[in-house]
Amino acid sequence: MSETRRFKVGVTIHPQQCTIAQLRDAWRRADELGVDSIWFWDHFFPLYGDPNGNQFECWSLLAAAAIDTKVPQIGPMVSAIGYRNPDLIAYQASTIDQLSGGRFVLGLGAGWFERDYEEYGFAFGEAKDRLRTLKEALPRIKERIKKLKPGPAGPMPILIGGGGEKVTLRLVAEHAQMWNALGDPDEYARKSRILDEWCHRIGRDPKEIERTANVHVRTPGDVKEWLDAGLQHFVLRLAYPFDTKTLERVLKESRS
Repeated sequence: MSETRRFKVGVTIHPQQCTIAQLRDAWRRADELGVDSIWFWDHFFPLYGDPNGNQFECWSLLAAAAIDTKVPQIGPMVSAIGYRNPDLIAYQASTIDQLSGGRFVLGLGAGWFERDYEEYGFAFGEAKDRLRTLKEALPRIKERIKKLKPGPAGPMPILIGGGGEKVTLRLVAEHAQMWNALGDPDEYARKSRILDEWCHRIGRDPKEIERTANVHVRTPGDVKEWLDAGLQHFVLRLAYPFDTKTLERVLKESRS
């Protein structure tokens, strides 16, 4: 974007408890407001409210948003690695990147929502099993991307979500261009320092990894706390009825 920003601002639009028309209106309004990124979570059932309420599939929404928006990066926040074959993930991601004109971010994680796995017939296992699946999938995804014709239309960065200090953060250091985590600013800053340490161990510049987090911002003081923690890319929640007042305020702060 041409304007100067102190930090980036994105939204995870919750694809649940609403209609497809309401979702489409939400991502169009976010695009018009000038967000830096638009994300959808990758789940098969609502995470709150009516457990059997409306829920829409992440990658289908990403393909639609790719051709229905103009500026922001788009991606899953994040796609559980156990739901799809790694080579298929690369294929889908590359096609959506083409549709978006090179704005796609491949957001990946180990997965955690047991109901998704059980009702759709995927093996849930233990956290260590899901992390092993992610570790094995990342090189396969990167190799498949190299073989695709056509490949991605842009750089298609990999974002890895999670804060596990022994495995996840090492995978971020080895494979990702963006990192996303939950938690408060103090905890985020501590995890970010551990990520820096992993980067130094493998000989990578920590500045190559953009720091993102899913955050609640209520006051200007919250913004300062997160910036002091090293956050570069604020990702706000946008849930039905998709009120954008907080988003608009934080976007204004990013320009000040």
